Amino acid sequence: MKPDEPTWTPPPRDGAQPPPELRRILGLFRPYRARLGLVGLLVAASSLVSVASPFLLREILDTAIPQGRTGLLTLLALGMILTAVVTSVFGVLQTLISTTVGQRVMHDLRTAVYTRLQRMPLAFFTRTRTGEVQSRIANDIGGMQATVTSTATSLVSNLTAVVATVVAMLALDWRLTVVSLLLLPVFVWISRRVGRERKKITTHRQRQMAAMAATVTESLSVSGILLGRTMGRSDSLTKAFSDESEQLVDLEVRSNMAGRWRMSTIGIVMAAMPAVIYWAAGLTLRSGSTAVSLGTIVAFVSLQQGLFRPAVSLLSTGVQMQTSLALFQRIFEYLDLEPDITEREKPVRLEKIRGEVAFEHVDFSYDEKNGPTLADIDVKVPAGAALAVVGPTGSGKSTLSYLVPRLYDVTGGRVTLDGVDVRDLDFDTLARAVGVVSQETYLFHASVAENLRFAKPDATDAEIEAAARAAQIHDHIASLPDGYDTLVGERGYRFSGGEKQRLAIARTILRDPPVLILDEATSALDTRTEHAVQEAIDALSAGRTTITIAHRLSTVRDADQIVVLDAGRTVERGTHEELLALDGRYAALVRRDTRPAPAAL
Repeated sequence: MKPDEPTWTPPPRDGAQPPPELRRILGLFRPYRARLGLVGLLVAASSLVSVASPFLLREILDTAIPQGRTGLLTLLALGMILTAVVTSVFGVLQTLISTTVGQRVMHDLRTAVYTRLQRMPLAFFTRTRTGEVQSRIANDIGGMQATVTSTATSLVSNLTAVVATVVAMLALDWRLTVVSLLLLPVFVWISRRVGRERKKITTHRQRQMAAMAATVTESLSVSGILLGRTMGRSDSLTKAFSDESEQLVDLEVRSNMAGRWRMSTIGIVMAAMPAVIYWAAGLTLRSGSTAVSLGTIVAFVSLQQGLFRPAVSLLSTGVQMQTSLALFQRIFEYLDLEPDITEREKPVRLEKIRGEVAFEHVDFSYDEKNGPTLADIDVKVPAGAALAVVGPTGSGKSTLSYLVPRLYDVTGGRVTLDGVDVRDLDFDTLARAVGVVSQETYLFHASVAENLRFAKPDATDAEIEAAARAAQIHDHIASLPDGYDTLVGERGYRFSGGEKQRLAIARTILRDPPVLILDEATSALDTRTEHAVQEAIDALSAGRTTITIAHRLSTVRDADQIVVLDAGRTVERGTHEELLALDGRYAALVRRDTRPAPAAL
């Protein structure tokens, strides 16, 4: 990280934020109300149809068989078969619709998080591990899949089935129903306790998964592998990963076993209820009370067994929903992040951009506690002119360049483009107006052509080749076996530093911005490569407003204006010759650059 880059404090965790409201979670399903309503109808119809089967069974046992009514027996048997068919068809349709809705909600969540992160300031990404961000999108949202795709439907389905079954049981015999439901409040209390326990464990588990994902992202990248092997730390990195994985094993076991015995007890009790029903019915008969028919007992036990599955599933759904609250909270943390840089309600759009840039008494601070990074910068760059910004490390050079494309906003004064405050411009105008070539060139793991087309998706092959020729990289690309279809590799590691820089320049040429920012674009290159890249930069800079941030002063001699920064303030300005004649800070920097290297001993 550069000395003048900001710091970022991640959002608080460990309960610092209240759990998300149920209304907010339900709001995720609001766009799909019609489909969910259809699911509800299918669930209700399926539940009502399924409870008819025990009544048909009672008639078979109490009427059709004892009275030898073959025709009635056939109709009742066909009715039971039809009930099974209808229930199955409704179940398939219900699953199809609910899964589709759930996956759409998952898509909406992933897109919303990605969109919000795209709007976050650079400070967020300089202080947040990439693996942590990836884990939120992949693991946290992925972990919610079962809840989002099936829990809502399961809740409605099981609740409807339980209500319908209890009503049917009451219709058969209210006394046996009371015996069956005596322990239900205890079961609900147990499931709520288990849910709270699993929610707490899930929070720790997701945090550990994020830490492990960050470790993988950092240590298994090209840079991470190179560093680990050249430093002889492969074994220690493997051990660190193993330790983190071991912690995850413990949390996964605890998560799956939390309340398992208590929930198993509920299952045992529910499974034993038929025996209790038979026992209670036997006592009723022995006491001389009104006799319960054999058909009623068998039908009631069938209903009671049918109640077992949705009741246990309903309790498990409650546990799963409480567990999922931890995942929803982590996702909502990101969705609640407020971007520092936003577009005006009615932004200004410039159709034709001349490229005049002005810094009008600009102040900027990343952190008020540490004082200003820039103070009272007042510089104007006419359209088509070249401004060079030089100074010692940490003087605020890169920060100044960040303010033009609104990577950060000024804290005082203003930056203008063609006389309009950049904060009043729409994002599309800024993106079209300002191109940036930095020291750290980023290339996607894609072909050369795809990397270049990132700047202009509709660019023709001829336009791509012309841009590459201007950047003096076409001949090298053409010499590759796959030419422009060559994969550049992770972060462009198939190409040298100078080649990557020229690819970045070609990409910027293709976009053709009227304002160009060169942030130490050649500082990490050797002299020969720097010369080749500088020629490409000269071709790129022709006719554009150019702001060059440089350590090597050989690249800025021809600038129309040179500004020397020190501790965030302008200490000198003028042309190369004027500043040399002044014999001040700039002249000292030139002498430092031109000082011969010490002779080898």
